[in-house]
Amino acid sequence: MSNRKTIAFLYAHPDDETFGCSYLIRQIADEGGQAVLLTATRGDAGKTGHLGEMTREQLAARRDKELDKAAEILGISVVEQLGLPDGKLSEVDPTLLREKIADFLQRHQAEVVITFPEDGLSGHPDHIAIHYAVNEVVLGGHAPTVQKLYYNQLGSYTSEHSSVLRVDGGDRWEAKRQALAAHESQVWSVERVFGVLGPKVPPGFEIESFELVWERGERYPQVNETSIYDGLL
Repeated sequence: MSNRKTIAFLYAHPDDETFGCSYLIRQIADEGGQAVLLTATRGDAGKTGHLGEMTREQLAARRDKELDKAAEILGISVVEQLGLPDGKLSEVDPTLLREKIADFLQRHQAEVVITFPEDGLSGHPDHIAIHYAVNEVVLGGHAPTVQKLYYNQLGSYTSEHSSVLRVDGGDRWEAKRQALAAHESQVWSVERVFGVLGPKVPPGFEIESFELVWERGERYPQVNETSIYDGLL
């Protein structure tokens, strides 16, 4: 199977894509599609795990390399970083953030966008800032190639008002495990969520789930999807 559609993943930090989208990204790559990633920050305000003390610039450089390695494992075609202040995205000029997101989507002619839900999944203010910026770009018509917008979903894998796409990990857990391990500086966060990484899928992480919240002008469409490509023109 080959599908050259472009799916854009828009997040705040290196590793956000790996935590929530590894199965989907690897599936896109395996099927011949293009997964492109934009991260707003370099993650330089985070912890360093077992790597010891680092300056912010050292951590940023380290996380750049970790992201490149994870992207290679998952099959991400393009990685771009805006280098905006980590932990302070809510203080960034919202017009600037929207312009950079719109530029990324237009340059790569993305048909589908995936980002955080309103609560950022974890309540992190950077995640929430990205959510609102992406919404304003896509729903405001500033990225005309985009046909669908999804949010990461955790929990019940159902929605009372929208469709939910479920992506079975199948044999892709190993790619996700390796990509998570590539973010070595973030090992404490990885283990807090997934436990110590091993060959078996941790309970509760057999699938990834994405809520379809907008499709060509329609909010919360009710459709039965089996693929991220369903319904694309």
